Amino acid sequence: MSRIFLLSSNVAYDPYPVYPLGMAAVAAALVAAGHDVCQFDHLAEGSSEDKLRDSVRAFAPDVVGLSLRNIDDVDSFSGEAGWCLDIARRLVRVLREGTQSPIMVGGPAFSLMPEEILEYIEADYGVVGEGEQVACNLVEALSFGRPREKFHRAQNLLSGSEIPSPLMNNAIASFYAGASGMLGLQTKRGCPHGCEYCAYPRLEGPACRCREAGAVANDLARMRRDYGVTNFFFADAVFNDEGGHYLELAEAICQESLNIQWCAFFRPKGLGRKEITLLKRSGLYAAELGTDAVTDMTLNGLRKGYSFSDVLKVTKAFQESQVPCAHYVIFGGPGETEDTVSEGFENIDRLGSCVIFAFSGIRILPGTEIHIRALGEGLLPENPSLLRPVYYFSPTIDRQTMNEAVERAFHGFRTRIFPPSEGRNRLAVLHDFGFRGILWDKLTSPRSATRKRAPREC
Repeated sequence: MSRIFLLSSNVAYDPYPVYPLGMAAVAAALVAAGHDVCQFDHLAEGSSEDKLRDSVRAFAPDVVGLSLRNIDDVDSFSGEAGWCLDIARRLVRVLREGTQSPIMVGGPAFSLMPEEILEYIEADYGVVGEGEQVACNLVEALSFGRPREKFHRAQNLLSGSEIPSPLMNNAIASFYAGASGMLGLQTKRGCPHGCEYCAYPRLEGPACRCREAGAVANDLARMRRDYGVTNFFFADAVFNDEGGHYLELAEAICQESLNIQWCAFFRPKGLGRKEITLLKRSGLYAAELGTDAVTDMTLNGLRKGYSFSDVLKVTKAFQESQVPCAHYVIFGGPGETEDTVSEGFENIDRLGSCVIFAFSGIRILPGTEIHIRALGEGLLPENPSLLRPVYYFSPTIDRQTMNEAVERAFHGFRTRIFPPSEGRNRLAVLHDFGFRGILWDKLTSPRSATRKRAPREC
């Protein structure tokens, strides 16, 4: 069997460092296939190129696997500073200094634009889509010589029972447990919601593939035992699936008396006091909501499949259950006008005491509906390269005027954050004071959501 050196290239620390679950899942599949695997996390190792070079040289791998989590930080204010592929290209060159073995690249970022990314970072082979089985097949093919095909694509998605438990590295897990106070775990893959901008259905499939609730509970118990962690983030695209798997998981956590705390990413529809009571009993302490827009016009423009009244109902249910919640909101999407911006500010007031993370514009990813829309509206050239960040802004809004209006409307609110860098600054202060976890829940208080407001303009 082969020796495989796996490298997680992600060095993002915002809003908190995130364990490389994709690398851990591929590692589990490779080990199950009989291979000897070394996992190396660039962030956990202090982003040291010397350590990377020395480690790959010492391990002497037959194949190297590079995991790409992000292309950029999807913040229209970041510019080149938020772009990640220069780091990846540099890491490939460092790997070449330590080994002559072939380098395969995978991960969600890579699967979005495999041809362009492989050429840019100058690696050898690409794993496109769900990586566990494809990586094993490619490693086997490489053991018989270098195959001609550069790209190896997942043909069939794993079923829920086939999704492996992540094989976590002790040193890497200890780093993330210490840095953020929590670890992540995926309970399902796939997303059936066709939001205009989102690539999740393309990356993970258009239907939920749920892991067995007992298996997830066992993972949580093991991670708590091995790493002393009681705080978790469920890294599903959407936690509250319509089939109710998330409630089965909550029941399993309660039955096992795991005594953990957890947070997840929710869709603001179909959740009431009954469901939240069970989730809270299982350890839910805060909820992140992918609301994305705060008027019916802009929600329809993004094809979210719910109304602002749904958002209000779910928010009220969390608040009545005393669970802090945060909404992620995008200004400037399809259908945005001066009137919807102003209406959005009024609707945010109606949400009460919760955290609002606001973004300006939508990162255009290839193959998404927003990509097709931008082409149809003449906002992009015919064959644009989207490797570097390109953002959609409604042609019925002036970007600068809108951004200034959001800054004015959010000024003076501790719980309303714009631009995104402001959130990073606030959370960094909390981190420096010794707080760990998602951190934004520390911003909420009865006084946070109210102040005397100056007149708005847009």
